[in-house]
Amino acid sequence: MALAGFSAMATAQTLMTYDTVGVWDVLVDPTIGNGCLINAEFEDGSDVRIGFAPDTGYGYILALNDGWEGVEDDVMYPVSMDVDGSVYEGEGKGIHIDNLPGVDIEFDSADFLLDVATKQTLTLSTEAGEIMSIDLTDTLRALESAIACQEAQG
Repeated sequence: MALAGFSAMATAQTLMTYDTVGVWDVLVDPTIGNGCLINAEFEDGSDVRIGFAPDTGYGYILALNDGWEGVEDDVMYPVSMDVDGSVYEGEGKGIHIDNLPGVDIEFDSADFLLDVATKQTLTLSTEAGEIMSIDLTDTLRALESAIACQEAQG
């Protein structure tokens, strides 16, 4: 399984709304070949995007949080992604979007995407410890809408 850093991401201003499912907004990002994604903000201040990049053929998770001081753009950070006990290792590329620091994690694992869609909690950790834990309620329905969105893009 490849989990590696992903490059260009758009700022919030360039995203176009497609649908809303529970806490998730389904959006289109024209800067990555009209890739569709789901986006939600969580109580801990995390802003999380899960989407598809048709120009690369990979999926990605982009996690941002104002409390993650010290994240440097373009620096690769080892990241562990735990989905209800199933652990995936990868690298997140340090980024800032709208002045929020975060990591951008590219993936090509269908198992990982299925776990995110069907399980309850996603926890991201680095060697320093847990950096985020989010509730995945409505993620399956939101990702189904994102897939329909992607199919509608042609």
